[in-house]
Amino acid sequence: MTSTRSPIRRAALGTAAVTAALVLAACGSDDGSSDSGSAPKDSASASAEATAGAHNDQDVSFAQGMIPHHQQATQMARMAESRASSSEVKDLAARIEKAQDPEIKTMSGWLKAWGEEVREPMPGMDHGMDHSSGSGMAGMMDQKDMDELMKASGKGFDSMFLTMMVEHHEGAVEMATTEKEKGQYGPAKKMAEDIITTQNAEIEEMNKLLGKG
Repeated sequence: MTSTRSPIRRAALGTAAVTAALVLAACGSDDGSSDSGSAPKDSASASAEATAGAHNDQDVSFAQGMIPHHQQATQMARMAESRASSSEVKDLAARIEKAQDPEIKTMSGWLKAWGEEVREPMPGMDHGMDHSSGSGMAGMMDQKDMDELMKASGKGFDSMFLTMMVEHHEGAVEMATTEKEKGQYGPAKKMAEDIITTQNAEIEEMNKLLGKG
């Protein structure tokens, strides 16, 4: 009888061991569920970030192009502080600088967040503008234009500044229109819309100051 019960007892003990192992495995799975339980949160967070940062090549081009465009406009605006004779021109220039400096910072932030190149200022240039490299962009002045504006003063400066800035703004509106139509990133499209509204109004204002309105 002893020899008969012994294999049964051993089998029972074996079964109990297997059962215990399965229970422990299940517990381990429950403990590990905290990892899997955090997955939805991580996925939701990643999804939110992806949605917030969803952008396309047009958005990148817009930011990379508009930054130097704005930088040149703010450089021209700073010249007006000491060279313009008209209070209207000085006021306009101050508004341009006040509006566009924060936009430069915002667009630089987008590019950094997207892992894209943010063109750093070139040594020796005010605001880092390499005007020769930007002359092919819509509305951008070349180095000769900027040198002439730098040498001007008084009413001559006023007229030159307004004429150049009208062209400059028209280029910005063109770039912003493309972004509004083809961009994907919501904040960039909103900025483009603001640029179109603001700069079209300033173009009208400048043309009136030039006697064209």
